[in-house]
Amino acid sequence: MPKLLMVSGSTRTGSTNSKLAALAASIARDAGADVTLIDLKDYDMPLYNGDLEAESGLPDTAKRLKQVFVEHDGLFLASPEYNSSISPLLKNTLDWISRRDTPDEPALWAYKGKVAGLGAVGSGALGGLRGLVPLRMMLGNIGVTVVPSQVAISHGLSAFDERGALKDERQHGMLKATIDQLISTTRALKATR
Repeated sequence: MPKLLMVSGSTRTGSTNSKLAALAASIARDAGADVTLIDLKDYDMPLYNGDLEAESGLPDTAKRLKQVFVEHDGLFLASPEYNSSISPLLKNTLDWISRRDTPDEPALWAYKGKVAGLGAVGSGALGGLRGLVPLRMMLGNIGVTVVPSQVAISHGLSAFDERGALKDERQHGMLKATIDQLISTTRALKATR
């Protein structure tokens, strides 16, 4: 079974995208995947700056998180939508760990050959869908295979019950389909390596 990393692009207390990442982790575990759920609060990084990188190298948190990405076959990203785009936290995180730590490190080591599934929770009717478009494009450009299925949970503030499950069966089905496709695609690509 593949080893999957679940990440929320939000660290806000009570974040609905963190609830989505946790639910995705539960669904993937039930399907037999080896799952790691992380909180980006544990990997605080400065805003990416080329001068800072040249002066100090990668922050230790970026190095640690890059290693976590390297150790996993695939990932699920729950990304809130900020002004029709990716959350600044997630973008900054992905940018830092795209950087080489040493000259002999392979380019985009944390990303190439990985598979990703995408999800978003938003307060409006589109459920954060617009933010998944640039995220999908970015991931594809850095060597990640993004599965076609994705999930956008509308009216997110009332979408989850007190146990963290989605109230709407259709929304739950979209998340499960995305996780199933993430697992099957990751498994198939892993078998060809």
